Amino acid sequence: MTSPVNGIKSGAGRLYGVGLGPGDPDLMTLRAVRAIGEADVVAYHSARHGRSIARSIAAAHLRPDHIEEALVYPVTTETTDHPGGYRGALEEFYEKAAARLAAHLDAGLTVAVLAEGDPMFYGSYMHMHKRLADRYTTEVIPGVTSVSAAAARLGTPLVEGEEILTILPGTLPEEELTARLAATDTAVVMKLGRTFPAVRGAFEASGRLAEARYVERATMAGERTGDLADIDPASVPYFSVAVLPSRVDTPRPSGKAGVVVVGTGPAGPLWLTPETRGALAAADDVVGYTTYLDRVPVRPGQARHGSDNKVESERAEFALDLARRGHRVAVVSGGDPGVFAMATAVLEAASQEEYADIPVRVLPGVTAANAAAARAGAPLGHDYATISLSDRLKPWEVIAERLRAAASADLVLALYNPGSQSRTWQVGKARDLLLEHRSPDTPVVLARDVGGPTESVRTVRLADVDPAEVDMRTLLIVGSSQTRWIERGGSGTGRSIVWTPRRYPEA
Repeated sequence: MTSPVNGIKSGAGRLYGVGLGPGDPDLMTLRAVRAIGEADVVAYHSARHGRSIARSIAAAHLRPDHIEEALVYPVTTETTDHPGGYRGALEEFYEKAAARLAAHLDAGLTVAVLAEGDPMFYGSYMHMHKRLADRYTTEVIPGVTSVSAAAARLGTPLVEGEEILTILPGTLPEEELTARLAATDTAVVMKLGRTFPAVRGAFEASGRLAEARYVERATMAGERTGDLADIDPASVPYFSVAVLPSRVDTPRPSGKAGVVVVGTGPAGPLWLTPETRGALAAADDVVGYTTYLDRVPVRPGQARHGSDNKVESERAEFALDLARRGHRVAVVSGGDPGVFAMATAVLEAASQEEYADIPVRVLPGVTAANAAAARAGAPLGHDYATISLSDRLKPWEVIAERLRAAASADLVLALYNPGSQSRTWQVGKARDLLLEHRSPDTPVVLARDVGGPTESVRTVRLADVDPAEVDMRTLLIVGSSQTRWIERGGSGTGRSIVWTPRRYPEA
């Protein structure tokens, strides 16, 4: 005989992991029923009270000649005096339970381990599987999960189209739950019971409570459904789940109108924070420079308003006008919205009397300087200054004065907006000015399109900076007198690493 799982031949007994579905015996699969019928031994887990939900689901298919193995947990949620603590007590239990089943398998008997839902989905069976499947011919029989059952009982799609489903255990810290709920499209939170107050708090903190539904004992006696916000925490059993259903074709819950300015980071979705993802998902309208707007996932029912890069004030007022009409608006910005980006434009417009009652929030994003620094090593490890070389909004004389001041203070410099098709001389001027204060060997990181498909990050000497190699998508990091530049892995075989020590030498 050959195991479908691991290909190991064995003449001993056969092991089944039998998924029973969410509770209604009619939802057992035909294969599950046949496996129980083939078994000599039927095993099932229970708490110390001895009542097994798995056994009750399969009860109609058990025979008097079945050998029953009740695998009783020594602890569930209570404390233990086991020397290895809670985890140690469970590990010892799993080892002993597996040994009991192995004795039957070694005798040539067929063993069926019953599991509510699906055996490999937060199930007790998996602990037996990990200890036995490599030694015996094994078959896992899938079952309908509580997630599928809950969606069916609510009568609403769980996930549709390009939506992302996240399944979370309620035992996670509340802050972690909040971040994950804010970042996903749809979700199911399992293992409620005593965790319910924290789970409810996470839904509320993430702004998703109005959407959340509750399902208790799906398909079983005592089933209950409702809005999560209306559920009494004291009434919630372990066998219940919280559900964020699909948003497709579902009216968005009413929310407070306003504007949130979000940073998308330097490139694509990998740079978005969970808070930003949540704000973007909750918005009725998304407003931004088209290049940055393209980084935001398209969502059904959400309006998108793209515009040119040079109309920041108009874009800000447009967003505020939408909010004044009752819309929840997300204004997208590259990098961090507060660093040479849209937050200033929105707040400046919001300072006008006509927008005084419109709430405005700013959510941070990964800055271009931080992204470039991380790719290069740690050049911003000590004090640094951030300066834009664009003279579109301030005179070059001001830029030059600030460059001199920062250079004479021996600060590392992160230079934004170094050049464009219409601005071609600023980089050369800045280089020459800095050479008055810095060694020609000072390392300069040239970081272009960090996180994007044409990413290029390399380090050159300050004296070798070529303006022709710098464009609007490039950020420059100019080292201080203390910044180090080495090749790791040997000459010609490693990569350049640039860092600025945190300790500055005493005068």
